[in-house]
Amino acid sequence: MGRHTVREGRFRHRRAELVYDDVGQGPLAVYAHGGFVSQSAEDRMGLFDWAPVLDAGQRLVRYDARAHGRSTGDPVDTDYTYPSLADDLLALLDHLGAAEPLDAMGASMGCGTVLHAAIQAPDRFSRLVLLIPPTAWTTRKAHARDNRESADTIERAGVDAWLAARRKQPRPAVVADVPEFPPTPAERVLPSVLRGLALSDLPSPTAIAALRRPSLILAWVDDPGHPLSTAERLAHLLPHADLHVSRTRADIRTWGERIAEYLSRPRPRP
Repeated sequence: MGRHTVREGRFRHRRAELVYDDVGQGPLAVYAHGGFVSQSAEDRMGLFDWAPVLDAGQRLVRYDARAHGRSTGDPVDTDYTYPSLADDLLALLDHLGAAEPLDAMGASMGCGTVLHAAIQAPDRFSRLVLLIPPTAWTTRKAHARDNRESADTIERAGVDAWLAARRKQPRPAVVADVPEFPPTPAERVLPSVLRGLALSDLPSPTAIAALRRPSLILAWVDDPGHPLSTAERLAHLLPHADLHVSRTRADIRTWGERIAEYLSRPRPRP
């Protein structure tokens, strides 16, 4: 985080120890990362730049999801559904003593986490930043099937066989130069993570349409795991949403500035 001091914190919730980094001073924003990575992995990938957010005067808390990175977790499928991960996020807010509505950000799996948390406890959130929304609704069924098959492959042949199959799949051109890293959940837990995600979907369109929170949606193109159709549907459903679509890696590098500008606007009244 450059010149900003990183303060590591830990708390226990539902049989797991969750680890987070607390950086900067100012209004609090929290961030939930995508599946199989971690804060450290995302930083090494160089995918998202948080420096503009911190330089704009935000306090940023990013945490490693259950069983990811430095956080612990058990091989229990239902621990990794979006609603269960949302419960972890709400527990983090309790641990931080967040009494006022705050801004929440999430990428991919973290997008699902944030949306479910906002549906469960809308008064705890001020604005949402939804990065690369995942498959949802009509596009979720095939993704869920692939996750179940991946879990079976890992249990039958090991994680290396699964990774070898993943490497044969084409990557979206817009992020083809982003380094890849092994999944951060341990092999004994990874099948449960995959099956938990297979059990997951975004909240229903009706529930999302009732979520009256301003939202910034950041998407990229030509990625079956994060189809543009999800981002466009969210932008249509959410009453106050801004959608930005990136078609080049250079444009994705502007996301930090876009988020910083969005979070620098006056917070809406509860």
